[in-house]
Amino acid sequence: MTLPSLLAVFAHPDDESLSAGGVLARHAASGARTAVVTATWARDTRRAAELADALRVLGAGAPRLLGYADARFPGSAPGAVRFCDAPLDEAVRRLVAHIREVRPDLVVTHDAYGGLTGHPDHVHTHRVTVLAVEAAGLDQFYPDAGPAWRPGAVCLATHPDSAARELGPLLVREGRPMFSVPDAWVTATVEAGPWLDRKIEAVFAHRAEVARGALPGRLAELPPEERRRLMATEWFIRHDSAATHPQQTELTA
Repeated sequence: MTLPSLLAVFAHPDDESLSAGGVLARHAASGARTAVVTATWARDTRRAAELADALRVLGAGAPRLLGYADARFPGSAPGAVRFCDAPLDEAVRRLVAHIREVRPDLVVTHDAYGGLTGHPDHVHTHRVTVLAVEAAGLDQFYPDAGPAWRPGAVCLATHPDSAARELGPLLVREGRPMFSVPDAWVTATVEAGPWLDRKIEAVFAHRAEVARGALPGRLAELPPEERRRLMATEWFIRHDSAATHPQQTELTA
């Protein structure tokens, strides 16, 4: 069975594999059109090359880069503005072009907190993506970015409170804040299952992050079974397009 086409939009190379590697691999394996947009890092950098390796593992096509600089690594896109500092309208327009080209049924991105860590690039990616999904369906916005297309739903990668309590101390460095949502808010819990090995391989394709001891590196140091437990489940909050709901005569709960 072919699953819905999917476009993932994440802040940095490795976010796609860590947050949604199982979902990406599963959709691609079913024959669904699957793609990833990454907000930061330039095409000719090491991390962009590693992103290409990870996406080959996941079956998610070639990297699509917005080309902005990482908030914490100015050399990530020499001469480019930091993503968080870029004019909002410009960032939305760039992403709208990708949405209209891929024409996905589903768009996956960070939740409003920016995931467990609350990284500012993650938070800004959420904002830009939510605006771009809405704008992509309006033909009078950015007419030069292609024919209008409205995805059926936006799915926000998140962690429920219960999982954050259990897994968070292993994923977030000690002393740093951790962000999660009430369990009841989670509308899709996806087990990576048959795609877990592919997800792990994609995470470790981000070799620079493994070497510097970022999250992929910390995962690499764990015993295999503990690593699999941490990476086996992905959680999402789904928001359907207004077009998927029947018209109402009143605003009701």
